[in-house]
Amino acid sequence: MPLVAKATVAPAYTADMSAVQVAPQAALPPPPAAWLNRFAALGAGFATRLPAQGLPDPHWIAASEDCARLLGWPENWQQSEGALAVLSGNGSWPGMAPLASVYSGHQFGVWAGQLGDGRALLLGELDTPAGPMELQLKGAGLTPYSRMGDGRAVLRSSIREFLCSEAMHHLGIPTTRALCLTGSALPVRRERVETAAVVTRVAPSFIRFGHFEHFAHHGQPERLRQLVDFVIAHHYPACAEAPQPVLALLGEVTRRTARLLAQWQSVGFAHGVMNTDNMSILGLTIDYGPFGFLDAFDPNHICNHSDDSGRYAFARQPQVAWWNLHALAQALLPLVGSGKGEEADAELLRAELEPYGPAFSEAMTSLMLAKLGLQDTQAGDGALADGLLRLMAAQRADHTIAWRRLCDFSTALEARNDAVRDLFVDREAFDAWAADYTQRLRQEMSDDTARALRMRQANPKYVLRNHLAEQAIRQAEGGDFSEVQRLLKVLSRPFDEQPEHDADAGFPPDWAHHLEVSCSS
Repeated sequence: MPLVAKATVAPAYTADMSAVQVAPQAALPPPPAAWLNRFAALGAGFATRLPAQGLPDPHWIAASEDCARLLGWPENWQQSEGALAVLSGNGSWPGMAPLASVYSGHQFGVWAGQLGDGRALLLGELDTPAGPMELQLKGAGLTPYSRMGDGRAVLRSSIREFLCSEAMHHLGIPTTRALCLTGSALPVRRERVETAAVVTRVAPSFIRFGHFEHFAHHGQPERLRQLVDFVIAHHYPACAEAPQPVLALLGEVTRRTARLLAQWQSVGFAHGVMNTDNMSILGLTIDYGPFGFLDAFDPNHICNHSDDSGRYAFARQPQVAWWNLHALAQALLPLVGSGKGEEADAELLRAELEPYGPAFSEAMTSLMLAKLGLQDTQAGDGALADGLLRLMAAQRADHTIAWRRLCDFSTALEARNDAVRDLFVDREAFDAWAADYTQRLRQEMSDDTARALRMRQANPKYVLRNHLAEQAIRQAEGGDFSEVQRLLKVLSRPFDEQPEHDADAGFPPDWAHHLEVSCSS
């Protein structure tokens, strides 16, 4: 019995590579690390080897010093010979093995057939002080998997991905990283004509649920087994010791995904396009497109203008991840081999999915307790947190501001707590909740000052709101990239006060309510 409903398989698409312009391979010195390229060693069935299509006359837009330190690169790495050329797709360091990988997946709940790296190119894998890290260019031109696309990324979407990748890392949320952003005057047509850009992404692996689905749905169990063995050996070595490593792998991915989704919900992050090909096998946030952080708290918020059915609305994200895990389990079914039949094998896989709910609830409870400043657990704490969220939803209170202002909540007898109270039109409803909260804090003899310090480390002051990204984009489109780098520095300290940047933590302007992001964003 299938774990997810069968869907019509779209025909595989083979790109016409005659249009691909091969960039010259310059003799450039490698960065200060060794290339491993373990994914490339899997062979031709997993990817196509090809060079990038470089940006003409590229220029630097922004770079993350923190991500460079992760790689063990020096502060002046951007000035090293060939750095701009390589990271805009115009050259290659010795030892690189550029490739585009093939995968498939479910998009908006429908089987989409063969997909793959349509505008991404894996440069190779570096041995770094933080362990092996893959470097990938996004927007580096056509690949065999570009389908009807042009393989390019525009400046607008690239700025959003660059900033949010780093912002999420500093929020403590597992994510792919962004090393740098390069641009060019090369015109690219989306809803309008824009200019091209390339983001250099960094992660231990870019393998997705869709990689497994590809080999399962195309009847290639040997390659499916090879991929599973690869992932276990390099990323989940403890699973190799389990009686059924495939089942152990699914269980670990299930728990990681549950914890990730709890973190998304706790900070008000909406991904926008949770297709199975956008789900990381390592439990990372991956593929930043039509994402958004909530302004007014609306559980039904749809951040993706292309999501007509609301499948990926904010409140639905945990359930969608659960569905996607079932799709992954379906892909792994051919490898279980219990000898008791397909239904028995499917039941074993379902058992590994069962920890999702408890793991999500446990992580969410822990995060909510921290956001409320509670140090122990009592039976009514869930209802207390839920009561505040319901109030915020009913009153459309600003999600980030409400939680941050709650940090300064006072339990003093005459305290009115106007800073947070004024966010709610229904003052009486808030006062009733505040009375319960005060009683709960007094029960554990909570010290207001110490609690405020703890809560400020759980409730960020700065997140990448859409209007902040839009302001940086508009300046960059006018040739001024300074706002991108400034905003990066602010978002690298999301829990700090940074009073000189208070405007970045304020309410969104009226024009921000009309911003729309879609899959081209």
